[in-house]
Amino acid sequence: MRIAIVLNTSWNIYNFRHGLVEALLDEGHQVVAIAPEDKYSENLIKMGCEFYAVKMQNKGTNPLKDLHYTYQLYKIYKKAKIDVILQFTIKPNIYGTLASLPLRKLVVNNVSGLGTVFLHNNLSSKIAKFLYKFSFKFPKRVFFQNEEDLQLFVEENLVKEKTTDILPGSGVCLNKFEAQNFHRNDTFNFLMIGRLLYDKGIIEYVEAAKNLKSLGLKVKCQVLGSIDTSAKLGVNREEVEEWEKNNYIEYLGTSDNVAEIIKKADCVVLPSYREGTPRSILEACAMAKPIITTDVVGCRQTVDDGINGYLCEVKNAEDLADKMKKIYALNNEQLQKMGEASRKKVENEFDEKIVINKYLNIVKSYEILQKRKLKKTNQVKIHRAGMWWLGM
Repeated sequence: MRIAIVLNTSWNIYNFRHGLVEALLDEGHQVVAIAPEDKYSENLIKMGCEFYAVKMQNKGTNPLKDLHYTYQLYKIYKKAKIDVILQFTIKPNIYGTLASLPLRKLVVNNVSGLGTVFLHNNLSSKIAKFLYKFSFKFPKRVFFQNEEDLQLFVEENLVKEKTTDILPGSGVCLNKFEAQNFHRNDTFNFLMIGRLLYDKGIIEYVEAAKNLKSLGLKVKCQVLGSIDTSAKLGVNREEVEEWEKNNYIEYLGTSDNVAEIIKKADCVVLPSYREGTPRSILEACAMAKPIITTDVVGCRQTVDDGINGYLCEVKNAEDLADKMKKIYALNNEQLQKMGEASRKKVENEFDEKIVINKYLNIVKSYEILQKRKLKKTNQVKIHRAGMWWLGM
């Protein structure tokens, strides 16, 4: 089968769908990666994928550009003779589905998170919901990463419940993100991983860091992630530099080796306002790190409060600081037990193999169905040829 994996960046395919790509290739399928070109596009080709570059506007809605993106996908699906289309993130989900309609291919969408669209009740939100409602009539399956997101889509009639299913996020590769032997840093190291967006809770994290530093606690508060000021959703570089100057945080930029940075942390923090299922938290759990995250959709499912970390109130820097102090005050034995509980939780609930197997089962079922249709068609042809030969 020729299977397309469609995403908003090549980086995203390579980093978050690497295991799925490998599994499909191992099953003998041909994988066609479709995304805007970046430095990770070549990595996908080296893995054994065919790669098709598209131009798309990641942020905002521009009807002409979105229409052009849809047409690009249609041409690629047709030219590359795609059998199955696996799509992720909002624009591939919506416009990729529309592009597939004339070709009648199997489409599987993945709502990996609702993003800022559903956090704000504005024109963009209304347009997105309308597009979801129309386009999501057609996919064979729509995966969600938590029950709350699924129910929201069902309640607002954006999707038929019978086509939906739940995945444990994008899962995590337990071999790549291995449990670490316990070690507590002399200067306790908190780490936040994520784009520096307001909705990720970056302001609350910095305020909490100020709180801890003002008490004279021996802590370091690091941030790993890209600065994203598009549509004024994130902080600017000048603000980050000011935070560093005042020694509130240490900004690490971005990295292709996130595991090495998690390895050096004592606790991983994500004060996000809403998530699908945060990959950064799953990776930290897999490496046996205690977690602090918000008690909101998508995040709360990664933490058993008081067992492998703590949940804090959303948009509440004071409560976040209290939970960080609580982790800091744990003795080594308590901290180690929390980390071990994180690893066990990921092994039981968030193993990447769970996600991959659901995709493989859908592809296999479709493959069997197509073979049956082909066999039936051939039988009809043979029967008609026989009737013709007999002059009937």
